[in-house]
Amino acid sequence: MISQTVEYALRAMVTLAYRAGDAMTVHEIAEVTRVPAPYLSKLMQGMVRSGLLKSRRGLGGGFTLSRPPDAITMWDILQAVDPLKRIHSCPLEIEGHEELCPLHRRVDAALAGVESAFKGTTLAEVIAESGSDSPLCTRRSDIVPLTIEPPDKKDQ
Repeated sequence: MISQTVEYALRAMVTLAYRAGDAMTVHEIAEVTRVPAPYLSKLMQGMVRSGLLKSRRGLGGGFTLSRPPDAITMWDILQAVDPLKRIHSCPLEIEGHEELCPLHRRVDAALAGVESAFKGTTLAEVIAESGSDSPLCTRRSDIVPLTIEPPDKKDQ
């Protein structure tokens, strides 16, 4: 029902929500989510353009959520990267075919279920539900905030 692009976007957004506002680079997110960094980079820029993410260049830069996790739904993410298209008219474009056939009614009903579930689920709910496990079936240490050690004076 959802594309691999949506899956990748959901992984990235859950990871950022779990980091509680700390910026992450594409490479850090790629390592946690197991998404190829070049593909993820393009995907992240698209989510910046859609208003879901903010990006900042330079030391300490990276990506952060543009809104709190409880204000971003899975539907927002799906619609930003690969919009789900409901079936409102005959996909075969048969003239005079006003109502959907039984097949397309059922397909649209399934799409409506996905839409409802995704609209009703926020990033905050996903990360809260994970409890002691991380939301991506990985070690919690993989997504805790990173600390950057200052360089030794003798290295300067």
